[in-house]
Amino acid sequence: MSARPKALLCWSSGKDSAWTLHVLRQRGDVDVVGLLTTINQAHERVAMHAVRVALLEAQAEAVGLPLWQVPIPSPCSNQEYEAAMGKAIQRALDAGITAMAFGDLFLEDVRRYREQQLAGTGLTPLFPIWGLPTDALARDMVAAGLRARLTCVDPKQLPKSFAGRDFDAALLADLPASVDPCGERGEFHTFAYAGPMFRRPVPVRSGEIVERDGFVFADLL
Repeated sequence: MSARPKALLCWSSGKDSAWTLHVLRQRGDVDVVGLLTTINQAHERVAMHAVRVALLEAQAEAVGLPLWQVPIPSPCSNQEYEAAMGKAIQRALDAGITAMAFGDLFLEDVRRYREQQLAGTGLTPLFPIWGLPTDALARDMVAAGLRARLTCVDPKQLPKSFAGRDFDAALLADLPASVDPCGERGEFHTFAYAGPMFRRPVPVRSGEIVERDGFVFADLL
């Protein structure tokens, strides 16, 4: 029996979540017991990353953790989001979980919001990769064998041609100087499909690329 505290990991399906899992497993001070993901009910996809639920499920299986899906409507008000998360928090407490981990890097307002959401709930927020320099972090991810593909690009910040590309050394070299190497300001979102946190790679192939709601999405199959 593990005496380590149990933690849920907020899982976006992207590289930062995957790397957070890797870091937590290496540190060994908490036992990650599940992945928590918000799902856009209307489209059956991961909110913002637009990854199909079937791929998300394959990903959870490949990292060896149960998936906690939190369905949210589209569009979703703050109130609806908080109600859905409130249910998930209660379920976590009932399961003896005492912490929730996030893959946030440097956005202070995002961190504050998460801390406020968990204040007084009995769940401690953890930010294992907070404050790491994102240029070095991006290179470390690639060097460690983390493989991910860009599923969403904000064309106001990054050329559309980056949608569907692999997150690798070539991509990092091609990124405009104004773009954070980890896409932390929403420049791009990814789907992680291989790396040290996976027991085996998740097979993916690129589907069509579409523009919707001001973003460019690369579908993965």
